[in-house]
Amino acid sequence: MTVVAIDGPSGSGKSTVARTLAAELGLEYLDTGAMYRAVAFAALQRNIDPLDHDPVAKLVQDLEVVTDGGNVTVDGVDASVEIRGPEVTRAVSAVAANADVRREMVSRQREWIRVRGGGVVEGRDIGTEVWPDAELKVYLTADLAVRASRRQQEIGATSQHDVAADLARRDAKDSTREASPLTQAPDAVVVDTTGLSVEEIVASLLERLA
Repeated sequence: MTVVAIDGPSGSGKSTVARTLAAELGLEYLDTGAMYRAVAFAALQRNIDPLDHDPVAKLVQDLEVVTDGGNVTVDGVDASVEIRGPEVTRAVSAVAANADVRREMVSRQREWIRVRGGGVVEGRDIGTEVWPDAELKVYLTADLAVRASRRQQEIGATSQHDVAADLARRDAKDSTREASPLTQAPDAVVVDTTGLSVEEIVASLLERLA
């Protein structure tokens, strides 16, 4: 079983690197962040406050979330675009900090890996919590300004300054939450993607797996 765990903050290049690496290895790819965004989307659709622990924890128990590459369906509804919107983006940190939600999502992520016999899995706690025995653990990072520029282009925001401020706030929330905080695994390969191309990053990771 080959499992590659790719962690790091928003805008560090996780999704692009993970998808490209998975294609090179012939493995399936899982974006765990999309799963938490799906829960946030579902909560907002039901007028549940993302900060309200118990209702969100109850919601996730019976919520059907299906991720297929870049497509995400929530209870049979395609929410691939909506989960990347500003409203969900503002709510997702609160949902991800819910210990009961994380427990359920981590269980589903581990099952996803077991059923497929491996995969390239990206998120914020893959190498530390979801699959600590991954064959390769990678922690991607980049300068905040570069991360903000990437995210600005991705979501079509008008102000890079506002995007950078949002990223900094989310970094703080994700790194200080009690349940599975964003942190670098001690044995992770750290890659600063600031001045590197996707091809260069993937090539270096493939060498480590050779």
